[in-house]
Amino acid sequence: MNNLAIRSTLAALVAISTTCNAEEKAELSFSSTEVAPGLYMLMGVGGFTGGNIGLSIGDDGVVMIDDSMPPMLDIMKTAIASVTDKPVDFLINTHVHGDHTGNNATLASDGAHIVAHENLRRHLVQHGVQTADGMKPAPKAALPVITFSREMDFYLNGQDAHLFHVAHAHTDGDSVIQFRGANVIHTGDVLFNGLFPFIDLDSGGSVEGYLAAQKQILALVDDKTRIIPGHGPLAGKADLKASVDMLEDSIALIKAQIKAGKSEDEVVAMNPLAKYHDKWNWGFITTEKMTRQLYAGLKSPNASATSSDPSGHGHEH
Repeated sequence: MNNLAIRSTLAALVAISTTCNAEEKAELSFSSTEVAPGLYMLMGVGGFTGGNIGLSIGDDGVVMIDDSMPPMLDIMKTAIASVTDKPVDFLINTHVHGDHTGNNATLASDGAHIVAHENLRRHLVQHGVQTADGMKPAPKAALPVITFSREMDFYLNGQDAHLFHVAHAHTDGDSVIQFRGANVIHTGDVLFNGLFPFIDLDSGGSVEGYLAAQKQILALVDDKTRIIPGHGPLAGKADLKASVDMLEDSIALIKAQIKAGKSEDEVVAMNPLAKYHDKWNWGFITTEKMTRQLYAGLKSPNASATSSDPSGHGHEH
């Protein structure tokens, strides 16, 4: 499956999530884990609820990281209410995909100020948002009102939260949030914990940039760091290192076949990532899809790093 097909799958997943019935939604929920005093991770239980959510709660209010999808609004609010009765003051979007930005407009209408990298806002303005009926213009309320280019800091709730941009990684607008004092990092989709990652080549992501971003985060962590990934369970240094090692080796394996003149289909038939299948393969990024996205990203790295046409936003886990 090439990246255009993956984008089509993304759009379909968002549409399916948007039209799921009440009975299906009733089976879904978010678990809440306090990863450090005043810092929480909300993770979907019972099915796909979007990306993992972060919350900083304290005397200064509530800072939220990512906000799932519209069908999950009620169960998300229930989970938030289980740890605080305060409204969300600031909402940080780690990247543009709809399973991380889907409730922007609602939360902004409730008073949240949306913060994101400048490329994320540009994507929403230029391309809109994915709905069950296809791409639609992004409502004004869904747009970030505070943007940054390289880095910025929050000094709220007794936490020094450092936001920094990692270039051409999962997309071209990724933000990583490091709570320095608490030793907690929210990676967004720069980490799929224990899963082959999705690298959105059509939204400015790149294979080499994704690996570089993971290495940049790895340099910031120690054995006690708690890492909130975009998808998958709460992680630590060993989990991130395992992802870096897998990706670095996988890149080397695919590069060798490209250098040997093999076509994408020939490489897929060789199954060079077979040794990673049992641990890393999953429903959305299978071993074949991982092989194809690495091949596409490494074969034409400049094209994938500069593309900015996000036709589909969202994915399933």
